[in-house]
Amino acid sequence: MADAKTKMESLREWVIEHKLRAVGSLWLSGIAGSIAYNWSQPNMKTSVRIIHARLHAQALTLAALAGAAVVEWYDHRTGAKADKYAKYLPIEDFNSHKD
Repeated sequence: MADAKTKMESLREWVIEHKLRAVGSLWLSGIAGSIAYNWSQPNMKTSVRIIHARLHAQALTLAALAGAAVVEWYDHRTGAKADKYAKYLPIEDFNSHKD
């Protein structure tokens, strides 16, 4: 069971680092799967098949973007991002006023 957690954790880390690639590949697989499904339906015009495939791919893309937003929110909430960006913060205090 620990193996499954490490695979899931590594998949989550990959998605965090490559959000656009993950959303794009989900979109591409969604449109390909939808075209394949719609092509098997008889008595449907080609233009309707393409429109249905595009709508399905758009829905998958919105779901993937929402999922990426949830992952980003979770990382900010748990403080995982704070350690990543800490090296970019300046050392001096911006609130100190010198007269």
